[in-house]
Amino acid sequence: MAEFSMNDFRLDGKVALVTGATDGIGFGMALGLAKAGAKIAFNGRSQEKIDAAVERYKENGVEAKGYVCDVTDEESVKALVKTIEEELGVIDILINNAGIIKRIPMTEMSVEDFRKVVDTDLNAPFICAKAVLPGMIAKGHGKIINICSMMSELGRETVSAYAAAKGGLKMLTRNICAEYGHANIQCNGIGPGYIATKQTAPLREPQADGSRHPFDQFIIAKTPAERWGEVEDLMGPAVFLASDASNFVNGHVLYVDGGILAYIGKQP
Repeated sequence: MAEFSMNDFRLDGKVALVTGATDGIGFGMALGLAKAGAKIAFNGRSQEKIDAAVERYKENGVEAKGYVCDVTDEESVKALVKTIEEELGVIDILINNAGIIKRIPMTEMSVEDFRKVVDTDLNAPFICAKAVLPGMIAKGHGKIINICSMMSELGRETVSAYAAAKGGLKMLTRNICAEYGHANIQCNGIGPGYIATKQTAPLREPQADGSRHPFDQFIIAKTPAERWGEVEDLMGPAVFLASDASNFVNGHVLYVDGGILAYIGKQP
């Protein structure tokens, strides 16, 4: 039996691709991997966003490599993976983080908008995983982490496309485990709860009378931790699932939600 070491949590020399890591939770998770020793590559849709993110990484002591790439385009993803392999090495860790949401009632949502969400939130992770799997198989080890959601388990009004895509992503996670576990590849998911980012800031702003925003009240009431998550709350789970410490964890979705999915909520 192999002896356990805290070094099993280290990622020294590992090459990690984190999609959509120009900001928000993707940026935070990439930062966590870098602090554990990984070399970071990330993509964005514009050079302007890439350049700004590279500077933010530098401010945090990380030399990250950014690339313009549309992860819904298979040829672009193939080219991205080839470039990363040439510049940094074979990808050891893939975090499929890039995603979008459109909050539109189902009866008002166009088929085009539905397809766009599914294309970004489900098809793109398939494309990216497909592109990195051959290198991981040849290397004899690899980690794929799909960023799922509480909507992988629950429905909510106005998010039919998002919930459909994230539910599908949960099952893609399990199927990659089933299909490539024999090759010593672990595919798991992280399901963030409600995280305090600049995108969710308007939902946390105090009202004119000083009271909490109604949605803020709703989240606090539904969360046993009685707070929003912080980006830092996702760093440890990302490092764990990217490291050798999780080598026998496969096909699992780790919900980092402060307990929302375990809780029915307070009695009125």
